[in-house]
Amino acid sequence: MSVIEVKNLYKIFGQKPEKAFPLLEKGLSKKEILKKTGNTVAIDNASFSIERKEIFVIMGLSGSGKSTVIRCLNRLIDPTRGTVSIDGNDIVKMNKEELREVRRTKMSMVFQHFGLLPHRTVQHNVEYGLEISGIEKSLRAQKAVEAIKLVGLEGYEESMINELSGGMQQRVGLARALANDPEILLMDEAFSALDPLIRTQMQDELLELQAKMHKTIVFITHDLDEALKLGDRIAIMGNGGKIIQIGTPEEILTEPKDDYVKAFLLNVDRTKVITASAIMRKPYTITIPKDGPGVAVRTMDKHGQSTLFAVDSDRILKGIVHVKDMVKLQQNKEKSVEAELVEDIYLTTPDTSIADLLPTALVANYPLAVIDENKKLLGVVDQASIIAEVGGESAESITPVSLNEYSA
Repeated sequence: MSVIEVKNLYKIFGQKPEKAFPLLEKGLSKKEILKKTGNTVAIDNASFSIERKEIFVIMGLSGSGKSTVIRCLNRLIDPTRGTVSIDGNDIVKMNKEELREVRRTKMSMVFQHFGLLPHRTVQHNVEYGLEISGIEKSLRAQKAVEAIKLVGLEGYEESMINELSGGMQQRVGLARALANDPEILLMDEAFSALDPLIRTQMQDELLELQAKMHKTIVFITHDLDEALKLGDRIAIMGNGGKIIQIGTPEEILTEPKDDYVKAFLLNVDRTKVITASAIMRKPYTITIPKDGPGVAVRTMDKHGQSTLFAVDSDRILKGIVHVKDMVKLQQNKEKSVEAELVEDIYLTTPDTSIADLLPTALVANYPLAVIDENKKLLGVVDQASIIAEVGGESAESITPVSLNEYSA
């Protein structure tokens, strides 16, 4: 279910923004409209929806309008036209009191520049939003301490802001945003001012926090790698304020809509984004205990395979069988395959990246089994498919995982 619904959103800066609309309809560029009217088109007919508990990333170059979009979501900037609905209520039509209530109870914002108060301690900075909302002192202290713990700053409550590193200061900003337990978290270039290493750590920590919090997060960035890492879906904005493409990281990477999107992708490591689910194929299987060595050999002969995956009636993976072992069982007039069932096989999950699969692919004697959290067999990925995507990089070998040792 969508928690945020944006329809036909426009923002035009200038004295007489209505002058720009006829020119937009004629297809004039942002530059041409500025020259003719003195108005700047920041957002041009943007429409999108954001699902509950989703990380929705809006990315684009400087001047593309991405930061203007996020400020329209909480009406720090008033749209020129269009609707912005939060849980079905259009905030564009709200009066000041209604808007204040939505900002206080529904959403919080984290900025690129932390906006912390240097004369206050960490805890008092985190309490600040609760304080101006009129929350009672003991309750806001309790909420602040909980938020500080959540972002990993426990023990720093009484520290002053200038005693903290950049990454720690951003954690304070995040804690302040989380203190009132908002449903929606708006993050505008939140990690852009950080050093690369700290930025990567903050990205990882945000994903860990999201696994616990399950917030709806709108994240603004100009960095495609950051967008691909964080986003459940990504909206790419062009320089004219239009949304060019919306899709999952994999869709953006494998199905770019036009040359503008392709230009973003030139230096992206595809192997870190494409996952096992994108290249897995349907496996050839036998079902045990129903199927014996005779069925196994016949199935392998029919499909030109030397191995088969064995599953039970619920498609739970039990192991793999090899043709030579099945022929031996046939010769011994055995009815069950379990005596020759190989359980030490390589396992992976649908969302594992190709880059992470490569070390296994280079040493695996069999295709990799793609399973869900219940060990149900979803598909298989063979060495050739992985290496074709990677392009022949080298990697270390790793030890196969036994089905007996695997814990979902």
